[in-house]
Amino acid sequence: MSMTAIPHTNVEHSDWVRSLDFYKDELGILKGRLTEVAGKNTGDEAAKGAEHFENQFRIQITKIDELRHDINNHLAEIAGQAAASAGHIEKAELDSHAALRDRYIAQEKIVNDLRHEFYRYAAKWM
Repeated sequence: MSMTAIPHTNVEHSDWVRSLDFYKDELGILKGRLTEVAGKNTGDEAAKGAEHFENQFRIQITKIDELRHDINNHLAEIAGQAAASAGHIEKAELDSHAALRDRYIAQEKIVNDLRHEFYRYAAKWM
């Protein structure tokens, strides 16, 4: 089993969790705005867009919750290994950390793209 000194992963994990909490709150706010837009526009095209965004907001909130859970589990695993081995962790955990970073970056892009797409929709129907 190959071990390495623990990098500053805790700070990165904390940043990710705070950002995911922010994105989840933001999606909740956008969901409220969607309700306003859908209430003022009852046509088929507007309704299809509203359904699309309602589904996407729900899906992304679920994905955020899953990623947050995985980040917290990873942090617990790292903490357990570090406590048991004088601050060192298995190198495989660094690979897991890199995979989580990739997932976080992808989730961040999805939420930002969805936000911009929703703003275009809202501007069209408001």
